[in-house]
Amino acid sequence: MRPAHPVEREVGMEYYVSDADGVGGRLREDPADFRVRELEAFDVRPLDADPGSFPHLIVRARLVGWDTHDFAGRLSDELAISRERVSWAGTKDKHAITTQLLSVKAIDHDDLPEIRDADLDPVGRSGRALHFGDLAGNAFEITVAEPERPGNAAAITDELRGFVAGRDGGGESEGERVTIGVPNYFGQQRFGSLRPVTHEVGLRIVAGDWEGAVMTYVGNPGESEPEGTREARAYVEETRDWSGALDRFPYRLGRERAMLHRLAESGGESDAAYREALESAPSTLQRLFVNAAQSYLFNRVLSERLRREVPFDRPVEGDVVCFTDRSATDLESGLALPDTDRLQRVTGDRLRSIERHCSRGRAFVTVPLVGTGTELGDGEPGEIERAVLTEAGIEPSDFDLPGEFHSTGTRRAILVRTSLAVGHDPLTFSFALPSGSYATVLLREYLKGDPREL
Repeated sequence: MRPAHPVEREVGMEYYVSDADGVGGRLREDPADFRVRELEAFDVRPLDADPGSFPHLIVRARLVGWDTHDFAGRLSDELAISRERVSWAGTKDKHAITTQLLSVKAIDHDDLPEIRDADLDPVGRSGRALHFGDLAGNAFEITVAEPERPGNAAAITDELRGFVAGRDGGGESEGERVTIGVPNYFGQQRFGSLRPVTHEVGLRIVAGDWEGAVMTYVGNPGESEPEGTREARAYVEETRDWSGALDRFPYRLGRERAMLHRLAESGGESDAAYREALESAPSTLQRLFVNAAQSYLFNRVLSERLRREVPFDRPVEGDVVCFTDRSATDLESGLALPDTDRLQRVTGDRLRSIERHCSRGRAFVTVPLVGTGTELGDGEPGEIERAVLTEAGIEPSDFDLPGEFHSTGTRRAILVRTSLAVGHDPLTFSFALPSGSYATVLLREYLKGDPREL
């Protein structure tokens, strides 16, 4: 175990599991270097099903260089329909070749347009739109560009095998698959890849510091931002001149500008005014602020567990585990998916039995994404959770917030286990992850570089 990159430590990822030096290199040099294919978990009816009963056309889209949000907007424009009629199960990155399902309400498959760098294959109809999370996971084929030390990949793989007790043997041959594990951290993109402040805004909201939350978002210049943007943020911090700041903020920062507009209208000198400014953000962003705070605390708990050498692949007394969602297990990839609605607290008399379930991939150790409904663990796991919350000055009841900021919380598995194959000419990684886990969290162990370049 070794200290993580400083940018990662800012979002609670304080360690790498592996001690070996990284391979170096870069990701996403070309979209073809980063291929993502959804592992589908959505039942569809045939294309000729009654569109009155099954109004949503399900389309498998292969996209090159398209962000999912941007593509949905382009598709709705081409069809001359509302953007709200296009839905998907998981958002995919622009700098990749991606294959995913989309649902489009009240169109026929013959209406699908031709769009550059997009191959649209209608696969059936459904009685409802796709919802976020309607997938088992994602399969990845990722090539590292210009690695400086590609030979280090084998040592890193061995260490990651050990993190799940080295269950699978082998791993020396080209392309051979072995089981590895990494902490199920929330990746850098959860917090903002270039300016990771989303969790800081959320922590201030949870603390009831509405002014601090706004200023963290609209002020607080980031080192990697353009000079003009840094100057605009510094100006608003120094002056609280909302109208003057609007003259300086670039139009591409639309969310910041919306907050500044609201503050200019209200005068921005009360908690109510600052809260109203935050509520001018889209509801998804309001939820994201709080979700990012929860994710940061989750990462901190995992880091403390690593520091104390408390296991990830098996429970200790006081842990809370969840069991496998048998209905969602993906047969293609062998991924076992956690069902965080099926929880059990680990007591001394249950420990051995639950250890066996975890060793066979039937159960997962969890920690909370803290909210008003959170029950903390017992024993050392509970001590870790309470220590992190105390250091942050937060209690579960603090998430009893107005509107979109409110959260009851949930739990999340602390380990992500996958079957990995490594190719060496070029250096390529092939693996699958459950929905909600980050490819970059696995790959950071191998590259050990600046996460902003992942």
